[in-house]
Amino acid sequence: MSDKNQIKVKFTTNEEDESLKVEETPLFVPISLKRFGLSEIINHLLGNYKTDSDEEERKPIPFNFLINGELLRTSIEDYLVRNGLSSEAFLTIEYTRAILPPSFQASFNNEDWISSIDSINKTSSAVLDSQLSINEPKILSGSYDGVVRTYNMSGKVEKQYVGHSAPVKSVQWISPTRIVSCGNDRQVRLWKTAYEGIVDQNEEGEEDEIEDGKTLAILEGHKAPVVNLAVNQKAKRILSAGYDNAIGFWSTNYKEMTKIDVPEYDSNVVSTSSKKRRKMALQDSTIRRRSPLSFLQGHTEPVEGVIFDAHDATVGYSVSQDHTIKTWDLVTSRCVDTRTTGFSLLSVLKLPHVNLIASGSSARHINLHDPRVSATSEVINAKLVGHTNFVVGLSASPHNVNMFASSSHDGTVKVWDVRADKSLYTITREDGSTKKKIFDVTWDNEIGIISGGEDKKIQINKGTDIGK
Repeated sequence: MSDKNQIKVKFTTNEEDESLKVEETPLFVPISLKRFGLSEIINHLLGNYKTDSDEEERKPIPFNFLINGELLRTSIEDYLVRNGLSSEAFLTIEYTRAILPPSFQASFNNEDWISSIDSINKTSSAVLDSQLSINEPKILSGSYDGVVRTYNMSGKVEKQYVGHSAPVKSVQWISPTRIVSCGNDRQVRLWKTAYEGIVDQNEEGEEDEIEDGKTLAILEGHKAPVVNLAVNQKAKRILSAGYDNAIGFWSTNYKEMTKIDVPEYDSNVVSTSSKKRRKMALQDSTIRRRSPLSFLQGHTEPVEGVIFDAHDATVGYSVSQDHTIKTWDLVTSRCVDTRTTGFSLLSVLKLPHVNLIASGSSARHINLHDPRVSATSEVINAKLVGHTNFVVGLSASPHNVNMFASSSHDGTVKVWDVRADKSLYTITREDGSTKKKIFDVTWDNEIGIISGGEDKKIQINKGTDIGK
């Protein structure tokens, strides 16, 4: 092979496992090589192929490769052409364990469309910050039938939480004995739940008199459907996104919030909707009602997503149909930064270790931007393209700071790495279908990638060491 068809490279890795490190001696490799061929070279250097003297074969390890922080998705030659480099260049190529395809693991049936999913395991913030301990992970779901459910890992519904009078749009674990939900009935509800026999206690450490599976408090104030929630367990705070263009800021402890009296309804009103509201109000008349600590105003269209900053619980972010991402000072209730994207934004995720905020859009792509960079009229670091419909759910990888999953109305979940401009993997339903919308996705450290939507199923996908 001629010199022009080869290039001088040096392999390096940040893998902690010393057995995966090779000598960083420069060598020449064909420029036609892609990931598979480069993986063969690394495995040969590591001695991962059987020889006559080996008693047993050492299984080759699949690797991914990065050049200048960019995942190599094609050949070295394509990379050189795209970056205007010649084969005389000297490349440092970083290798890491490859992300293996997330295979189907299980599917749990639900009564109606699944709008929201959350999970809890022994390493979740909901567990660690509560100073409680649990043995088995569980899944929490919100559904269009207005019911919140908890599932064990056998797919059994362990508890149903009934109280919402309209579709539930978001659910979150606060602790092993507390959950929060919101929905189209304009309410945010705090619930009490039992978990593996843990004695339930309120914020003061006293046992609460409310029955397991019942509402602890109704948090009121939104004047339109409430579609998304974020919980900071350490700070004991909740954010809610409303279609009234507002963001609610609440406490997980109902005693911190101002009491609201149950509204009275005119008995002479005969409209069907008024009768329904009155009936629900009578049913809930004994439940505590609380107002928010504050309302954050500034968006001009419905708010679709909210999150807390990963390092500072006094900072929050929101995305809206008004095309903007806003940063909020939760102490003063003021908007301190606004980014305009040009598209309705439907979901939001912070990737703190790489200083990026991801936002899913109605234009089918995912925006990435660095909130530290000064705002201009339109600030987007990158657009990840691949979905063919609204991107409505985002969840960070618990294993790799560069990776996350997205759910879409196109019926798929995609796995992304911010160092690549294309998705790594696409997850369909168990039967290969993409006809039903996927409304939410959660990536759990133990369970895997959990998704749900119009097919009324909670689906779990997991790859061996995915993302590690």
